[in-house]
Amino acid sequence: MTATPTDWPDSPLNAAQVAFEALTGDPDPLTIDCDLVNPDGDLNVPAGVLPLTQVRDWLLEHPRDVQARDAVWAELIRQARLDGPEWVIAAVGMAMPVLRRYTRQLAASYGGDLDDLEAEILAGFLAALRDRVDLAQPAPYAALCRFGWRAGFTLRQQASEYTTVDDVEHVTGPRTPRMPYGHPDVLVNRAVRLGVIDAEDEFPWIEVRLGRKSVEKVAAGLGITAAAMRMRHGRIDTRIAEALASGVLTGVASPQAAQNLAAQASRRANLRAARQHRRNPGRPTSGAAGQGAAAA
Repeated sequence: MTATPTDWPDSPLNAAQVAFEALTGDPDPLTIDCDLVNPDGDLNVPAGVLPLTQVRDWLLEHPRDVQARDAVWAELIRQARLDGPEWVIAAVGMAMPVLRRYTRQLAASYGGDLDDLEAEILAGFLAALRDRVDLAQPAPYAALCRFGWRAGFTLRQQASEYTTVDDVEHVTGPRTPRMPYGHPDVLVNRAVRLGVIDAEDEFPWIEVRLGRKSVEKVAAGLGITAAAMRMRHGRIDTRIAEALASGVLTGVASPQAAQNLAAQASRRANLRAARQHRRNPGRPTSGAAGQGAAAA
């Protein structure tokens, strides 16, 4: 289906539907390889390369097959994050039945413009699709839908409520701004300086943990697997938790504690340099190892 500027729908969901139909219509419909979805052959999903509309119809006909649905959606989310805008449209089109259902349910007590409600639900869904759903966790489709519903529900609540602003002259207590001792940026910077977080891991960790970017996209940009990044970030999380529990990050680090952290960072740098050397024997590794030694 081809839409001209004169017949493009104003409704966000109708516009997404038109784009999805154009993408999945003849003569060259977008397809998904179900064998990638089911590499071990242990799921009840159709086999082979199929048009997306056929896969969507199959999922609607098998609403209780949760494992198959999650496997299909995990692949759709990966494609949307790594393979371009057409897969973002594809994911929205595949979720269209539930997005429309949410709109009908929330519209029952919403007094604003219906297009605004649709746009908010769609925006919540797209934000989760882009980087807020962790594919290492179960039920990725349910998580996507939850973000869409929450965005629409929040808009409906805001439309029916208002918040008064207290008269500043009657506010009791101190008004001096608090120092940002617990601000994440401050803590992360201190963690890097102490060697709790390695300098090369600072930006990826911030992107995933604080920026809620997708592990898959950040890992792809660094040329490593998502599984490797998850393990690396899990170890960083453990070190940060231990540093917080011991007071190193929020208090004054003793010389002995700082020396221990620097020694650990040096060992990690040397181990990482050794792994890189095994993968790329001709590539110099003195830089990574040297940085670790300097940190000690």
